[in-house]
Amino acid sequence: MKTENIIIDKTFNFSLSIISLFKKLQENKEFIISKQLLRSATSIGANVEEATAAQSKRDFINKMSIASKEARETKYWLRLLNDSELTTLDVLDEIKEVNHIINIITKIIITAKNNV
Repeated sequence: MKTENIIIDKTFNFSLSIISLFKKLQENKEFIISKQLLRSATSIGANVEEATAAQSKRDFINKMSIASKEARETKYWLRLLNDSELTTLDVLDEIKEVNHIINIITKIIITAKNNV
């Protein structure tokens, strides 16, 4: 039976959402921020996935901290897209989701640090 890992599922689904957004941005001829967004957003889930195979608690905290930084960078790119006139696409749902992911990862890191 598969056990559920909310943060792995959330970051994977978020990456899929960003890939879809990336395609739309490319169709709208937005090439610079869209690539930055794609890199940082998909890196969140990659680092969370790596953290599940951490060799130590410190390694786990490090990978989750990198995921947190990538999530914050992703939030920055989404805010730029939202507040600039580069595109008319609505990214408010993605901003809301990345904020939720940041909150979860932050709580995971705090809990892990308290258990070291």
